[in-house]
Amino acid sequence: MSDLAALLANAASRAARYRQQVAKRSPLPTASLSELRAALCRPLGEEGRLASEVIAELADAAEPGFAGTTSPAFHGWVIGGSHPAGVAAEMLTAAWGQNAVLYQSAPAAAVVEEAAAGWLLDLLDMPRESSVGFATGATMASFIGLTAARIAMLERAGWDLEQDGLFGAPEVTVFLGAEAHSTIFHALRLLGFGRRRLVTVEADGEGRMMPGALARAMARRSGPAIVIAQAGHINSGAFDDITAIAATAQARGAWLHVDGAFGMWARASRTRRHLAKGMHLADSCSLDGHKWLQVPYDCGYAILRNADMHRRAMSISASYLNREAEGGRNPSDYVPELSRRARGFASWAVMRALGRKGIADIIEDSCDNARIFAVLCAMEPSIRVMNDVQLNQVCIAPRNRANEDAIVARVSQALADDGRYFVKPAEWQGRPVLRFSFCGQPATHVQVEAMAALVACAFAKADPMADGSRMAA
Repeated sequence: MSDLAALLANAASRAARYRQQVAKRSPLPTASLSELRAALCRPLGEEGRLASEVIAELADAAEPGFAGTTSPAFHGWVIGGSHPAGVAAEMLTAAWGQNAVLYQSAPAAAVVEEAAAGWLLDLLDMPRESSVGFATGATMASFIGLTAARIAMLERAGWDLEQDGLFGAPEVTVFLGAEAHSTIFHALRLLGFGRRRLVTVEADGEGRMMPGALARAMARRSGPAIVIAQAGHINSGAFDDITAIAATAQARGAWLHVDGAFGMWARASRTRRHLAKGMHLADSCSLDGHKWLQVPYDCGYAILRNADMHRRAMSISASYLNREAEGGRNPSDYVPELSRRARGFASWAVMRALGRKGIADIIEDSCDNARIFAVLCAMEPSIRVMNDVQLNQVCIAPRNRANEDAIVARVSQALADDGRYFVKPAEWQGRPVLRFSFCGQPATHVQVEAMAALVACAFAKADPMADGSRMAA
């Protein structure tokens, strides 16, 4: 075996061993910050070392500092479990070393994005003429969609953004729900939309933007407009009424962008598809591949109905970027980066490995587990389930509001001390909550029931006013 073959085989063996053991280990990191710094933040040194020694040193130092994001016990955030087919494809992608800029620079990488984009549009039942950009994640996918929106809306107002820039341009008003995700505000800030240019629209108790409130807000403003809706609230999993919002946006001639980071995947489900109805009406959508599709990090998709506007917003021209009229799709025409990883290979591999049924099964198993967990938690007198659980998110809070900060802190610490589950506290509707996300490697119903029993017991012990638990830990 050559040195290269031995090096890669050893790395693959380490990776396989880690993945085989992760479900049996605590999902909490075992190394402290100081221990990680001591192991990793070392002087570089003048001389190099054998690659085999470096890889062994890296794995030994890093693995104790991992959260178990690929474990069925991980519920801290909406993070996918990195499907094995995607992991293997990523290993090949790194070895192939393709820069997926143009068809000419990486023909297979360009065509595999074309193929995966077609599958994605079909799987999500989006307009087949739409274009797809393979981005780092939903944050950058939203940036892509909103960049196109800015050009299109100013053009309708008679302003050529590409030639005249932003100075002196007509004001574009952005309408979005009061509980839009923080990454949307970040993308808007990168595009030069300050907070005072945004109109936040009232949301209901599940975090859904209210269509009537949107219509009234838009009636009070004139000029070009962008509307941003949400498919899957980060705490409740709730969906805006995208059909009604689209009708209001279309009546005004506004661009509609939908943030569907994880919720848009409901369109690939047999039983939750109705939750994401109306998304085909959007001008642009953003979603993550590294969430429910289980593609390894990082991977997101920007879907735009108008492929020409997509390319106008993103393409880069230079004399050395040779483009042939008869050449294939150029991946960099749909994303901001010129130098970029060939992300299409992993997306292609995971979709091919799972098929329609496998993707639907992952989504439905996650949602079923969330529902079971919520029902069991609701049986505990000291717990209030804060949201109507229709998707994969469960938010719980103490019924005793007088001491809720201390109770949530005690429960969070009890779960950390137990070590079997990765859960983090959050805040929603002005209250401390524990948020459970079901998105990665599906757990069994037995595992979900065990977690619910532990949580119920922890709440009962943490709340001095509790009447006693109806569940046994």
